[in-house]
Amino acid sequence: MSKKIQLVYLCCALWFFAMATGNAQQSNSQIPNKLIQPEYLKAGDTVAIVAPSGILKNREEEVQDAVTLLESWGLHAKVGDHVFSQDNHFAGTDAQRAADFQKALDDPTISAIWCAQGGYGSVRIVDKLDYTKFKQHPKWLIGYSDITGLHNQFHNLGYESIHAMMCISLKKDVSEIQETIASFKKAIFGEPLSYTLKGSSYNRTGKAVGPLVGGNLTLLHTMLGSETSIDVSGDILFIEEIGEYKYHIDRMLQSLKRAGYFENCKGVLVGDMSKLRKNTTLWGTSIEQLILDALSDYDFPIAFHMPAGHEKDNRAMIFGRTIEMTVTKEGTTVVFRQ
Repeated sequence: MSKKIQLVYLCCALWFFAMATGNAQQSNSQIPNKLIQPEYLKAGDTVAIVAPSGILKNREEEVQDAVTLLESWGLHAKVGDHVFSQDNHFAGTDAQRAADFQKALDDPTISAIWCAQGGYGSVRIVDKLDYTKFKQHPKWLIGYSDITGLHNQFHNLGYESIHAMMCISLKKDVSEIQETIASFKKAIFGEPLSYTLKGSSYNRTGKAVGPLVGGNLTLLHTMLGSETSIDVSGDILFIEEIGEYKYHIDRMLQSLKRAGYFENCKGVLVGDMSKLRKNTTLWGTSIEQLILDALSDYDFPIAFHMPAGHEKDNRAMIFGRTIEMTVTKEGTTVVFRQ
């Protein structure tokens, strides 16, 4: 091969490398350093109630209670056309659920999108949504559990969202969820948020400052490798789970770890690990120790006992907002910066 041809090959290789690097940098730079905060709600604003996931069977009363709650705060509610539709496991077909969510995204009079229920289904509609009009009139996304998939999407678009109670959280007796409701109200109206968590001998002590991201562990794992997966570099990761075997949780953490998920993470905030299932072969350690063992290669602080997830006490958190997390064995403080 002549030197001239070798030089041509070398130039082509350098050009392709430069293009690939540029595309990667462009992709990473799509998420701004500081996420866009939709306007906090005020009296007279309207909240859309939608069901992007599981079926709401015999849940009309809870949705009406949600409407009543919003009205008691001086807000208006618009219930999606297909909230009570049924299509086997889902609250309507994928097209119906996506249509309700799209309508809420596009409506400039809507200030927040409150998900009625999680379950399973958001992953089936997340790629069907268009955010062009949403970007012109940003609004809050509110929900947890399966809604994590949509939280991830909002985050990657560069917007904050709210991990908080959903409509089905409301029961006739709300005395047990007063703190949950109060924190939800604070989050959507822009009042300061901070929490003091009970201590744990499992806490890995330290202080971390960074944007809070995350959600349901299964959904974070499900999104891995897709455009909806989040980059937690420089962030504090929140995780919660329900109804899983311990070895499933370990497997998901190991998968995320092998994918480099935690390499530049600032800290981990662990919420409720609810209704864990017992395998015939016992795991042998607590869920806290399982998490510590899975993350033993890292030195960032890890805090347990965040009251968020699938329990009655489900405090609101703003995803994408910078928090200060100070972890000791005696307790943890979590302060959201305004």
